Amino acid sequence: MTATDHPVRAPERAKTTTAGGRARRLLRPLALLALAVLAVLLPQLQLSAPGVLPGPTWTAGSLQLLAVCLLIGALAVTYNLVFAVTGMLSFGHALYFALGCYVFALLLEHGRLPILAAALVTLLIGAAAALAVGLISLRVNGIAFAMVTLAFAQAGSVLVLRNVGGLTGGEEGLGLVSARLPDFLVGVDNTQNLYWLSLAVAALVLAAVGWIVASRAGHLMMAVRENELRVRVLGIQPYLVRLISFTAAGVLATLLGIVYLLVQGGASPQVTTSSFTLTLLVMVVVGGLGSRWGAMLGGVTYTLLDQRLGVLAASENVATLPSLLQVPLSQPTFLLGALFIVVVLFLPGGLTGVLTRLTGRSDAVLLSELSREEAQ
Repeated sequence: MTATDHPVRAPERAKTTTAGGRARRLLRPLALLALAVLAVLLPQLQLSAPGVLPGPTWTAGSLQLLAVCLLIGALAVTYNLVFAVTGMLSFGHALYFALGCYVFALLLEHGRLPILAAALVTLLIGAAAALAVGLISLRVNGIAFAMVTLAFAQAGSVLVLRNVGGLTGGEEGLGLVSARLPDFLVGVDNTQNLYWLSLAVAALVLAAVGWIVASRAGHLMMAVRENELRVRVLGIQPYLVRLISFTAAGVLATLLGIVYLLVQGGASPQVTTSSFTLTLLVMVVVGGLGSRWGAMLGGVTYTLLDQRLGVLAASENVATLPSLLQVPLSQPTFLLGALFIVVVLFLPGGLTGVLTRLTGRSDAVLLSELSREEAQ
């Protein structure tokens, strides 16, 4: 006789499933707390990850790489807000990250402002730029919107590469004037401080995006993505909802650009290109569409692979391989592209989908648990 033949057992099974769901939700904050503590203590630990990090976690090279991974991962989270949450395919999101790098560097060098004042002015400029571009580009939707954002991004890239006014440094990039920085952010010995700063800002961006998504504005963003006509029927302007998402993501990207400049010690024209935005798109897809933690994981994973595959491509081990293997292994872009194809074809949920399946939590189970709790 099966369990369904006993009407008494069904409520007991439902109660057990609900209790299991509550236990998992209690474990999530504990797991996040443990992860946060580990991240904070990494500069004090001697953990090694051969092939992943250039050295133990307390060394300057590893800390700088981890700081860059955190910042790029958080940048992918801001792009996830625009692309996956609100449903806008933008090819110009890197523009605001580049604004954070270049404007902050110029203000420190020529504006002779204190670091906090320069950062605040840079954020205001980034917000104004995101608002202005959003007001224009959001007049159209779909591919037309993507092309307009691409045009703005290309314009910014051209201005940087042409070294207009001799300010941006052209293809050589723009250096950071360390004399304008506090002592605890200057020098190899203070790399751990830059790592902690990157960690704090990445956590701030994650919290801000989570707050936006959970707010009424975030619910409207998802509603616009799913059914714009229904939102209009309710008397809400989808244009304003999209503009809020676009501007908020731009401001957060500008903040990350400011810290990225401090970590790297200079601004590179690479961050102004539209291909950099396409890289963010790949990160979001690899991590898992719609999940800010997935975007963070995708950004960190992609950045680590991009950095370490470059080292592998230049190694003697690859140089001694037959040409059939040497050619693809010496091209990190080829390997990253192959990874993207594998994820799209065989892992449609991205890395977060894999983790979900490994932990045994399917979407159907989660929805069932939520519906039971709402019924209670």
